[in-house]
Amino acid sequence: MNRSVFARFGEVGHSSLLLTASMNRRIFIPLSTVLLGGAALSAEMLRGRPARIGLLAYGSPVPIASELLAFQRRLRELGWIEGQTATVDYRWAEGNPDRLPALLMELVESKVDVMMLSGSSALLAAHRATKTIPVVFVVLVDPVALGVVASLARPGGNLTGLASQFEEIITKQLELLKEAVPGLSRVGILNQSAVGPGTLKAAESAARGLGLATRTLTVTTSSDFEDAFKAALSDRAGAIHVLPSPYFNAQRGLLIELAARYRLPAFYEFRNYVRDGGLISYGPSIDEMFGRAANYVDRILKGAEPGRLPVERPSKFELVINLKTAATLGRSIPQSLLQRADELIE
Repeated sequence: MNRSVFARFGEVGHSSLLLTASMNRRIFIPLSTVLLGGAALSAEMLRGRPARIGLLAYGSPVPIASELLAFQRRLRELGWIEGQTATVDYRWAEGNPDRLPALLMELVESKVDVMMLSGSSALLAAHRATKTIPVVFVVLVDPVALGVVASLARPGGNLTGLASQFEEIITKQLELLKEAVPGLSRVGILNQSAVGPGTLKAAESAARGLGLATRTLTVTTSSDFEDAFKAALSDRAGAIHVLPSPYFNAQRGLLIELAARYRLPAFYEFRNYVRDGGLISYGPSIDEMFGRAANYVDRILKGAEPGRLPVERPSKFELVINLKTAATLGRSIPQSLLQRADELIE
């Protein structure tokens, strides 16, 4: 059903969501839940009306992710206020990658000024859907290798944003996992089928380089998750490495619950997994990346050409460990690792 949503969001984990339904697809949100895209604009094009931002979110409206709250805060700081200077056309994929092309076409047809999205599947769909509407992205793959921008310095076309290349940090992640789980010799690599093959190949190659045997566990939907954990146990994997995926992020509660049930130490990309009960993570600050993505949206709405805005790389990486989860799993995290952690959750 088409609907208009008026929302106010509190802190992550304690979000309040006030919804008013109607038959219109236009969604007005404090710009905290937005993933965007848009084209080069001029002040004259926006004069007398709010900017129209297209949001494509991989998950669902509840719970509201911390990265979207970071995005909201920065947009507000930049003066883009819902109901005053901006409105949002808002779409949720509800964790289903097959919905992305149709949702993107809806945003294209609604003639938004700028669109934002995250994840390689959504980025590829946007690349196919429009060559004119500016698109701001946050991804964990190389957008040049993906074929959507010409270079990081001068992306060209209508797409730009932030990219953390997973291939460059996977070896570090597996080194940390080996340190956290002494004696680890075999790891299950949890892969979502919609994610490009480059991510999986990088993980398998890095594991071999560290002397780790692997069991690849490719899943399509959440109904496959438990079978994957069972397969890891039957194959005597000593830990699970969860590859980055917007789908996994949207389903992280179930993944964390299964890791606890099967007593398998699991490694993740972002701190939100560990905050919600996962064991350990190392990766870029996704909240910071989304906050910086708001800068791109602001510049495009003020007339910058997306193709001339260099793709930015993250500057902050975080090691986060949940000590309560370690105790529940009966694991003692080495002191050398604890001393290097950016955050210890107790």
